[in-house]
Amino acid sequence: MEISSIILLGLSLFVLFFFISMIKIVPQRKAYIVERLGKYKGTLLAGFHLIIPFVDRIAYRHTLKEQAIDVESQQCITQDNIAVEVDGILYLQVLDAKRASYGIDNYNFASTQIAQTTMRSVIGKMQLDKTFEERDTINIAIVEAVDKASDPWGVKVTRYEVKNIIPPQSIKDAMEKQMRAEREKRATIAESEGDMQARINIAEGVKQEMIATSEGEKMKRINEAEGKGQEIERVAKATAQGIKEIAIAINAEGGKDAVNLRVAEQYIKEFGNLAQKTNTMIIPSNMADISSLIATSMAVIKELGDDNVKKA
Repeated sequence: MEISSIILLGLSLFVLFFFISMIKIVPQRKAYIVERLGKYKGTLLAGFHLIIPFVDRIAYRHTLKEQAIDVESQQCITQDNIAVEVDGILYLQVLDAKRASYGIDNYNFASTQIAQTTMRSVIGKMQLDKTFEERDTINIAIVEAVDKASDPWGVKVTRYEVKNIIPPQSIKDAMEKQMRAEREKRATIAESEGDMQARINIAEGVKQEMIATSEGEKMKRINEAEGKGQEIERVAKATAQGIKEIAIAINAEGGKDAVNLRVAEQYIKEFGNLAQKTNTMIIPSNMADISSLIATSMAVIKELGDDNVKKA
């Protein structure tokens, strides 16, 4: 009885183990390759699956996610014979799990080797300066080469990124000196341009000041000229008006006699002044003119006096 119980228990455990072995659950974004008696049977994608234990087995497990593979640093010789250390990251994705299993033994290793070989080839065609400027060109060339080689493996290379390009220390020192000289050059140019602009601004300010001063002086002279012109015009008008009044007065009754009297008074006055200033006596050549002038003046004074008496 005990032996039969043990056998029954063993059979139960075997059946349970056999049933559990039949169940295979594949996670999302995974692919399992099933072989039956050593031959490819099928590809199990995400979900619940049943297989035959001891007959079927999971030979390969692949992830269908995009993978990032570090490409180790390697030494590359540029076109100008300078050794640089270059490394990068390769991104790829398994599209066909069957070809990835049977097309190549290790697609990750093979892809990185092709990436390194292509990198050496591409950098060998470039000058050192170009390697820093044309990283995109390097990336594209490596992606095209690796993707073409990995197509039979069911692997798709999505992109490649160069991480570091490290030149020798001597080249670093030379580049540092070059960059320092370039910065100093730019600083000198900027300083000179600033000084030039300052001088231009000062000269422009002086120019504007001189223009403003000359404009002010011009307006001053114009105003002075206009003022003098107006003064002369007014003096001329006043003189003309005075002459006109004198002419009217002369043409009036007794005007000529009054003028003669005025002239005689001025004449006598000037002779008196001359006598006070010098001992020399100047006598006119025609004394009759003076006598007639004095007589006329006395007559006018007398006539004016008689008129005043009559009015009184």
